[in-house]
Amino acid sequence: MRTIAMTFGVLFAFDVSAHDAHSGWRYDAFCCNGNEHSGDCQQIPASSVRIIQGGYQLTLAPGDHRLVTRSHTFKFAQDSARRSKDSEYHLCLFPDENTPRCLYAPDMSF
Repeated sequence: MRTIAMTFGVLFAFDVSAHDAHSGWRYDAFCCNGNEHSGDCQQIPASSVRIIQGGYQLTLAPGDHRLVTRSHTFKFAQDSARRSKDSEYHLCLFPDENTPRCLYAPDMSF
């Protein structure tokens, strides 16, 4: 009985730590902290993403992501990007705006 309770506790903890994208699919628990209002994952403008050799370059300005307060440029290897389930780009920043944790990219850009 204790094992079953612990298993549900762990599953519930992972479920609470992730939140849904605006279009309704769920970000991975590893990537997301918070909720749809205070979470560190959200859709970013496609215009802030450039496909470069071997991956992606993101150039973000304040307003492109709720946590961004100044300009940033991040690079992601193509094989580190996760698949977006709504054909939009999404970025998770954690623990602060200087640290990109996960990039979700549309299938067409893989």
